[in-house]
Amino acid sequence: MAFSTFDEGTSMTIDIRPATPSDAPQILAFITELADYERARHEVIASVADIERSLFSEGATAHGLICLRDGLPIGFAVFFFSYSTWLGSNCLYLEDLYITPEQRGGGAGKTLLRHLAKIACANDCGRFEWSVLDWNKAAIEFYQSLGAQPQEEWVRYRMDGAVLRDFAAGN
Repeated sequence: MAFSTFDEGTSMTIDIRPATPSDAPQILAFITELADYERARHEVIASVADIERSLFSEGATAHGLICLRDGLPIGFAVFFFSYSTWLGSNCLYLEDLYITPEQRGGGAGKTLLRHLAKIACANDCGRFEWSVLDWNKAAIEFYQSLGAQPQEEWVRYRMDGAVLRDFAAGN
């Protein structure tokens, strides 16, 4: 499902389209830019081959979108479907959303989020959720301006790397 919108104020068109395998290098470049912004560049170990495999192989559970302004890539989103036992329905989880700094404030992020909301509704999702770093005040203010609310009663936990492998092995 592709989506286009024309911004009369800037005379520019924003297009959202599903990512394709040929977008893998651009997606990795956006991931790296996002990691730089989030002060976590050292944590990016993904390669183009990893992006190709995880987003585009048969049975891939994650999906990508590319955001373009006047035909040029300016951002991306990666999402997947989760499940809520309390709602008894699927949910859409936004793993990453990124718009290049020079393109922020021009409606691309809102357009991308609205496109994701439409995907959630088209798939009967009971929720559309994502996480944001607690220090990212600009993002928090942007999300709240759209009506999103923080879920402050939940604390996110993670296992990865050696901790995950050791736990899985029973160590």
